[in-house]
Amino acid sequence: MSLRRKFLFGWVAVLVCTGLTIVALRPAYAATLTEVTNFGTNPGGMRMHVYVPDSRPANPAIVVAMHGCGGSGPGFYSGSEFAGLADRYGYIVIYPTATQQAGFGNCFDTWSDAAKRRGGGSDPVSIVSMVTYVQRQYGGDPNRVYATGSSSGGMMTNEMLALYPDVFKAGAAFMGVPFNCFANAADYPPGTSQCTGGNMDRTPQQWGDAVRQAYPGYTGPRPRMQLWHGTSDTLVPYRLLQEEIEQWTNVAGLSQTPTSTDTPQSGWNRRRYADSSGTVQVEAYSIQGAGHSLPAGGMAAQAVAFFGLTGTGPSGSPSTSGGPSSPPVSSPPASSPPVSSPPPGGGGCRVTDLVSAWNTGLTENITITNTGGQAVNGWTLVFTLPAGQSITSGWNAVYSPASGQVSARNMTYNAVLAPGASTTIGFQATHTGNTARPAAFTLNGTTCAIA
Repeated sequence: MSLRRKFLFGWVAVLVCTGLTIVALRPAYAATLTEVTNFGTNPGGMRMHVYVPDSRPANPAIVVAMHGCGGSGPGFYSGSEFAGLADRYGYIVIYPTATQQAGFGNCFDTWSDAAKRRGGGSDPVSIVSMVTYVQRQYGGDPNRVYATGSSSGGMMTNEMLALYPDVFKAGAAFMGVPFNCFANAADYPPGTSQCTGGNMDRTPQQWGDAVRQAYPGYTGPRPRMQLWHGTSDTLVPYRLLQEEIEQWTNVAGLSQTPTSTDTPQSGWNRRRYADSSGTVQVEAYSIQGAGHSLPAGGMAAQAVAFFGLTGTGPSGSPSTSGGPSSPPVSSPPASSPPVSSPPPGGGGCRVTDLVSAWNTGLTENITITNTGGQAVNGWTLVFTLPAGQSITSGWNAVYSPASGQVSARNMTYNAVLAPGASTTIGFQATHTGNTARPAAFTLNGTTCAIA
């Protein structure tokens, strides 16, 4: 049986398990996520959900928050911190759901000719229709519209800022790629893509020209851009962060040399590119050791602060205009521990559907069941091989329903596993030694029973 490898560009999580204590990523509020139909022109065939906080100004800001491939608007609502921050700061969140495929499921179209031209159709036009709807229905402030997203959503963040600089004032792209990186739909899958395959190396001028050509004749101000990438991301390679920096600094007319560098918190290395007035137009975060698992705890708050929605100005220095008080965003809220480092423990687990012999080159499927009483999220499954057996090459895995990373005999899986819930992983490897199945599986330090 051949392995059909699926790449899920995104991160979906609801709870983080810390020891025996379950901590919600965001508290419960009276406001709820609402689906909107007939929101306007929709050439992308997208779905729209909106989160409108109970407490908000007459003309609230708008944040468009976009999921990764295989995800959904409601999934990104549950698995990220933007809605909880909206309750604190009074902005409205639009959660689009993509329906494009390009070899995957639910990916934002950043590859077609239509999606690379302003007003050309496809997903960008649908997203602008959603923004217009919120402005009309809820009095959304047209001068405070922002975009953010993870992986496929981060790619679309670059897209929207390039195509609609008069609509979006700033963006925060997590694990994205530069605008016009993909040649077409065939260039999208990571296994065959020139963009995500590491072969895309253009000059800053070429990247900047791609943005300028998307809206010919536009001479107005350009949106500010915040960029995030994990240094150990191999699905959307970390080197693409530099290409994004080159694109947006060139668009802003800035040098490739940062005006400042710092470490807002441990493992977060930040480069800032400010204009002559001191306003940061581009800033880039390198998250040390992180894979394809952003945003993690505290990062959404940093993005919202960059937008200027937390009482801090766009340069990152305190604003004198007042606004909601909050702890410094460089320290993640206590209720949002990073999910990129799975905690130990978390209860029991069971592995089933494992064949008796591990056949080299064939796909093996295992089902993991959380038999403990607590939810587990962001977990790592470790294989212990029999004596004399080692993995030599071809090590990969198919995760369902969320994405993960593979290294050595570890599978890092970024999704919630509720008590009693199960999930299936298909894996493949070339190995030496005997073909006996792995001797043990350990889930976040807990040895799983093998059925």
